[in-house]
Formats: sequence, structure tokens, C-alpha cells
Amino acid sequence: MTSPKIRVRNLYKIFGPDPQRVLSRVRDDGMGKAELMERHRHVLGLRDISIDMQAGEISVIMGLSGSGKSTLIRHLNRLIEPTAGEILMDGQDVMQLGAESLRSLRRKSMSMVFQKFALLPHNTVLENTAMAPRIRGEARDAREAEARKWLDRVGLSGFEDRYPRQLSGGMQQRVGIARALTADTDIMLLDEAFSALDPLIRTDMQDLLLELQTELHKTIIFITHDLDEALKLADHLVILKDGAVVQQGAPQEIVMRPADPYIEAFVGDINRARVLRAGTIATQGEPDGAVVGEVDWQDTLEAVIRVAEGRTDATVIVSRDGQPTGKIETRDLLSALIPYASGAVETAEAR
Repeated sequence: MTSPKIRVRNLYKIFGPDPQRVLSRVRDDGMGKAELMERHRHVLGLRDISIDMQAGEISVIMGLSGSGKSTLIRHLNRLIEPTAGEILMDGQDVMQLGAESLRSLRRKSMSMVFQKFALLPHNTVLENTAMAPRIRGEARDAREAEARKWLDRVGLSGFEDRYPRQLSGGMQQRVGIARALTADTDIMLLDEAFSALDPLIRTDMQDLLLELQTELHKTIIFITHDLDEALKLADHLVILKDGAVVQQGAPQEIVMRPADPYIEAFVGDINRARVLRAGTIATQGEPDGAVVGEVDWQDTLEAVIRVAEGRTDATVIVSRDGQPTGKIETRDLLSALIPYASGAVETAEAR
């Protein structure tokens, strides 16, 4: 297995006048967020975070307000300095970079898309999009050609000479994504990038991101507080609470096997038929019931339900890359649609 693109190990962040003094209270004595604030007047931002983020995948970090997700993403490019811990990028310790190396990292290796767009109001759409190559000193013709290419890809061809105030929120966010793509970095950080958008525009932006990712295979770290968005986008999902990781892994596995009551409550109200995929619950062996049809490994359980047509004795074949790889019996389908309780649901891997 290849090494992670980004590896975070035992990361702590404490806000306050003397974080090193109280670090041992958290790390060694197990002091929590509320007690640290009450007894020492320091805020616990992150607690012992360890995450591997693979190259070419979308890692989604989610949690409620105050969980530490935005604090975490700002550690990756050292907009926030940690109290303790290690961040490795392609094996290089980001914490050891000097000022010039850190500036180079931010210019060449990482781009960031913010919730509030962060466009320069007195620059045109084209100038905003071409910002990173301009800062790197690239020739005007080359950087503008690259910017025009990505503006076209995000549906903004013809808007190059407009100013941000002349665009809708969704269009401004498209400029933000085009700017990140024009920067041509391996890693993209998106901090609540779609949270300020209307639902329909937000869905369009999610679809656009997935479409571009299919082609570009960037390493994307995406911050959100929305579970449906997280489940739609994530290859790897990390759920935070009070600055600590509660559970991480493949989104489908987290839905099927929540680690504790907090995660159970988190995933309890989602539409499991729309979220879970056929491959997640497929099993091996001979069909028990009548074979009524076939679905793809990536199809949702809604597709399985349609194929089964309400039959209680049905078996649906699951294929991957055009080849049969498993089956779903109606009883397994019904079990998967019931929220997890007391270990009743097993995944295909567990079987």
C-alpha cells in the first residue's frame, strides 16, 4: 500500500495564553474541553488527531459547530500552528518548514476554497482566477489562458471581465473553484465551500466537484457540517466531536456500523436507501431466491428496490466492471434499510 499523501499524527491545539503549560492536563490526565476551560481558562481545539489522507481521494472532515473541523484544515497549511503533533506531506514534516519553504508549499502544493468566496472585489473574474500563477511570476498570456480554460470548465466562459459583485453566490463559488484549479496544486482544501449556497446550487457544485475529481484525481480535504454532503463526496470520512475523532473510515461502513451512540444518532435519520450502495451489502454464494435482475456495485439501494419490485423472495445480482461479483437477498436489503441497532447489521466484509 502506498504511503498517505498527508499524515496527521497526535495533533493537539489548545488556545490560550500558555497552551504548553496545560497540554499535559489534556494529553496525560485526560482533561476534557469543558474542564479545561473551567479550571484553566484555555480552549481545547484539537485533541490527539491522527488521520491518513490518501492521494487522489476526497477526505471529508465533518462535525457540528465547534467540533474543530475548520481548525484542523488550517493546520495542514499552517495557517494555525499546533500545540503538539506531527503533519507529514509526502513524508516531509510540515512543522519543520521555514518561512520561505512554507510560502512555497502554499503557492505550489496547496490551494484553498473558502465558504465566503474570498474573491478580490476590485479584480475581474479572470484576474481572480489567475491569481496563483500571477503570484508565481508566470507570463500573463499563459496564466490567463489557463484561467480561461478552468472558467470554461466550471461554466463561466463569457464572464471573464465581470466583477465579483456582478455574480450570484453560486457563480462566485465557481470562480473560487476555478481559481484553485488554475493554481494547479496537488492538494485542494475546501472549508465549508458550499455551505453558503442555496440547496439546488449546492447540489450542482457537489456534482461539479465529483465530475472534475473523476478526471483530475486531486487530493481534496473537504470540510462540512452536512452529513448528506459528506456521504455524497467522501472516499474517507472523519467525524469530529469536541476536537477529537469519534469515528473515521469509508462512509458506507460508518453508516452500517456506527462506533458509538453519538454516531448512531448522527446517521440515524438519513435516507439509507439513497445513501448506501449495493456493493456495501452484497454477499457471495448461490442465490437463495429467484434472480430478478442486476445492479452495479455503485448503485444505491433505491436501484435494488426498483429491481426487486417488492418481492420478498427476490435475489438481485451485483456486478462490478460488467462482471457478477455478488448478490443481495431481499432479507439483506430490508436489514440494511433499518438503522443500526445492537450489532444487528453486518457488512459484506464482516461476513
